[in-house]
Amino acid sequence: MKTIILNQPGEFQLISREIDDKLADNEALIKIHKIGICGTDYHAYRGKQPFFSYPRVLGHELGAEVIALGKAVDTSELSIGDKVSVEPYLNCGKCQACLNNKQNCCENIKVMGVHTDGGMTEYVKIPAHKLHRSKILGYEQLALVETLGIGAHAVQRASVRQNDIVLVIGAGPIGLSVIQFAKLHGAKIVVMDFNVQRLDFAKELFDTDVSVLAKEGFTADDLKATLNGVLPTVVFDATGNPQSMMKSFSYLAFGGKLVFVGLFQGDVTFFDPDFHRKEMTLFASRNSLPADFKMIIKNMEEGNIQTQAWLTHEAAFEELPDVFESWLDPSSRVIKAMVTV
Repeated sequence: MKTIILNQPGEFQLISREIDDKLADNEALIKIHKIGICGTDYHAYRGKQPFFSYPRVLGHELGAEVIALGKAVDTSELSIGDKVSVEPYLNCGKCQACLNNKQNCCENIKVMGVHTDGGMTEYVKIPAHKLHRSKILGYEQLALVETLGIGAHAVQRASVRQNDIVLVIGAGPIGLSVIQFAKLHGAKIVVMDFNVQRLDFAKELFDTDVSVLAKEGFTADDLKATLNGVLPTVVFDATGNPQSMMKSFSYLAFGGKLVFVGLFQGDVTFFDPDFHRKEMTLFASRNSLPADFKMIIKNMEEGNIQTQAWLTHEAAFEELPDVFESWLDPSSRVIKAMVTV
């Protein structure tokens, strides 16, 4: 089977290797049809992804087809030929987090394409319960579910309500997924980015309420003036940029919630007296839960989530090593790139 390996930062290699089709009782063999390219993949290519080692097969946003099933898999839940989205978080099921239904932050988690090889290949073995099927959606849509899950989980963490003023910092794919679900909760949406085109895209796609261009020297007072004398009750930072993340504390209203969706390799610091004075709540958000996958697929099937506009770039599998670096160029205006296997 065809496989693309990232040998080291900046070096992809297209190889052929044997298919491992010997299934455990609870496993499924899937054929990968679509691969979404994520910020994690870009960071890995640049050598800036935490918790990462090389060589590695990337790919965790996957739309796939069930090819074979282990003998213990419930065929009323999953059948050969089903189109599925892949939940790429391989949790142990035994640690304290797993036993408390926090499989997304399992103490021993292995995320496909990060800690273990992912779906940038033709065939993959995976525990069958990590597959979420749809009889309506196509492979492209199913490959977007994982990205949407990151935003859905972050919004759930903050318990966003209809009367909230939500600031989303960073209008890339993860920020857009946060906007999608905060919008479904009826909140007022404020989007901040340094890129005018991304702000315009978010406005066009989600009819966001306020767009803020993140210029040098922009302050909380400037934001307050923009919002007619108030500040956001919930702030999501989806940038993974340390300066942005540390500055985001200042944008929050008294009694508000700050959610770090992006991450970076380093320490976050903040001025403790202001943190206490405002009685802020700080959340980390990591991955998503099985229920998020099911909820997203249901909403996509019912037409509550539109995805086509996200897909701005595409490539055939064999072309990926040659085109990948061009997607890193901001001038390419990539929102979501998709690879066809």
